[in-house]
Amino acid sequence: MRIAVIGTGYVGLVAGACIADMGNDVICVDNNEAKLKQLEQGIIPIYEPGLEELVKSNVSEGRLKFSSDVDKAVKVSQVCFIAVGTPQDEDGSADLKYVFDVAVSIGKAMNGYKVIVDKSTVPVGTAEKVSETIKKYTDYPFDVVSNPEFLKQGNAVDDFLSPDRVIIGSDSDKATLIMQEIYAPFLRTANRIILMDVKSAEMTKYTANSFLAMKISFMNEIANLCEKVGADAEKVRIGISTDTRIGNRFLFPGIGYGGSCFPKDVQALVRTGKDFDCPMNIVSAVNDVNNRQRTLFLKKITDNLGENLSDKTFAVWGLAFKPKTNDMREAPSITVINELLLKGAKIKAYDPKAMETAKIHFADRIKYTGTAYEALENADALLLLTEWNEFRRPDFERIKTLMRGNYIFDGRNQYNPEKLKEKGFEYICIGRG
Repeated sequence: MRIAVIGTGYVGLVAGACIADMGNDVICVDNNEAKLKQLEQGIIPIYEPGLEELVKSNVSEGRLKFSSDVDKAVKVSQVCFIAVGTPQDEDGSADLKYVFDVAVSIGKAMNGYKVIVDKSTVPVGTAEKVSETIKKYTDYPFDVVSNPEFLKQGNAVDDFLSPDRVIIGSDSDKATLIMQEIYAPFLRTANRIILMDVKSAEMTKYTANSFLAMKISFMNEIANLCEKVGADAEKVRIGISTDTRIGNRFLFPGIGYGGSCFPKDVQALVRTGKDFDCPMNIVSAVNDVNNRQRTLFLKKITDNLGENLSDKTFAVWGLAFKPKTNDMREAPSITVINELLLKGAKIKAYDPKAMETAKIHFADRIKYTGTAYEALENADALLLLTEWNEFRRPDFERIKTLMRGNYIFDGRNQYNPEKLKEKGFEYICIGRG
């Protein structure tokens, strides 16, 4: 099948490479010529395990191409995926400018029946608006389908190749059959395609992300209460996670979530509720709790080391918003480091993959080190902000030797409080007071 994927960001590039890997001819379209040249050479602008190899393999086999010519890509394709960004607008809603710009381009390029797929995360009613936009420019028949993505950064390629489920929101039998044909190779061992109407599919993505974000914020509130009453949030987490109705994922206390999806999608769902006079009270609280968690972590630092940190040096382990990515969008590290800098602190930071990304946010205001242990030299405190695997079992004797101070502020509850106390550290974490 001939397929166009318009947008080579995180979602578009993963989708295009994976669909091409199943034998389809895919053209990934973008208006950034420099980026396209890099992609043609196998240079991937994002870190995602397995993606570079997948792109190089399918480019070399001729199944995956890159182009800035939307018109040509649409004309030669039967299915057109819209995978452009939907950034948060000032009022919290999703900014659909880029989606509608693509819809205009598709409408002008139409030369026969097409299936237009909304892969971008978009609010309810977007498919209707995309359809109305395309109709202004063509009389050719087409169908607009909602096919939300559920890719976890750091595991996106595997998620696409072996999905938990594929949701197809369609009001057309013809379009549904074409979408099922595209996804059939990914689901040979089990049929995990879920068919529904377009609006329900659009709602599903926002609902899923908001629910997962809610679990994180809920557990953080419980952790904060645990500190006050003298309970151990880690034991509480284990106690509730063994209940199959609750499960054990997204229940780890810490400094909160970040990334391009959870903060934005929660706000967009709240905005949709306002537009339809349906207050989303629980959802509204989710981001507020998340943002407060960063403030509470900073307070732990100043409560122990004082408000004036001009004579303090902090070693920071982890800058990305989560492990296995170089993405720092809405990362807790940005909030924490900027506040510490305002208080006069010196920062030495290390992250396995996000060092170059960090320079966009901090420039030369912090020092970047080549290793995790190098960041510790003469530091008064260690801040663990991202739970990369390599930070889980460090050499604490070496840490003690390298550091000037003995404070460890653990924003991800990675270590054993009793053992670190025995080693002479002042260990401050979340919900285990």
